[in-house]
Amino acid sequence: MPVSSPVPALSQLAQRMREIEPTRADPPQRWSEVYRGVSSWVDGAVLRAVLRRHLAELDPRHAEALAARSRETTTHFAWCLRDHADEPFTFWLHEYKPRHEWRPGYADSVHNHRYHFCTVILRGGYRHERYTTTTDADTGLITGVRLTARTECAAGDSGFLVAQDFHRIPCAQDGTMTFLVKSRPVRRWSLSWDPTTGTGHRHVPVEARLGELTGLL
Repeated sequence: MPVSSPVPALSQLAQRMREIEPTRADPPQRWSEVYRGVSSWVDGAVLRAVLRRHLAELDPRHAEALAARSRETTTHFAWCLRDHADEPFTFWLHEYKPRHEWRPGYADSVHNHRYHFCTVILRGGYRHERYTTTTDADTGLITGVRLTARTECAAGDSGFLVAQDFHRIPCAQDGTMTFLVKSRPVRRWSLSWDPTTGTGHRHVPVEARLGELTGLL
C-alpha cells in the first residue's frame, strides 16, 4: 500500500482499528476481525520503509517519549510506536536480540499475555510453538505443558494470539523484527513456565501493584 508519510500511515491503521471497535468484553473470536483488518493493511516492505522514515524524522521530544514508553526484555527490545489513551490498541516494534545475548525467561518460556495481539514479521524469522497447559488448582501456576504446534516463520508471515493462548519462541534469526498491534490488557497478570526448570511463574505488572504498596510499608 503506497503511503506518502509515516505518521498518516500509522494514523490510518489506527482509524481502521477504531472502526472495528473491539472491547474488553469481546470474545476471542472477535480478534480474528482485528487480525484481518491489520493484515489487509500491512505490506511488509512498505511498512518497513514507513517505520524507518518515522523513526528517522522523530524530533528529540517525540524520540524521548517513544524511548520512555518502550522497554527491554531478556530476549528483545519492545519499542512502543503509538499509545494514545483514547485508542483501544497500541502499536509496537519488537527488535530481537542476537541469539547469543538471550537470557532465559521471556520469549523462550512458555507463556501467555495480558492482552490480545496480532503480529507480522518484518525481517528475519523465528520458530513459533503453541502449547496447552495444566495449572495447580490452589496456586493457579502452570505445572505442565504440551506442545501442540511448531512452525518456522519467515519475513512476511503474520498471525494473532488471544490472551489465553500459550506460546513460545525458542529461537529467532539475528536481526529479526516484528510489528505488533496489541489490545489494552484484558487480564491482571500473565503466566509463564520455564522449560528448563519446569517452574511456573505469575507476572504482575508493577503498575498493578501500586494499590498494595501502602499496605506493605
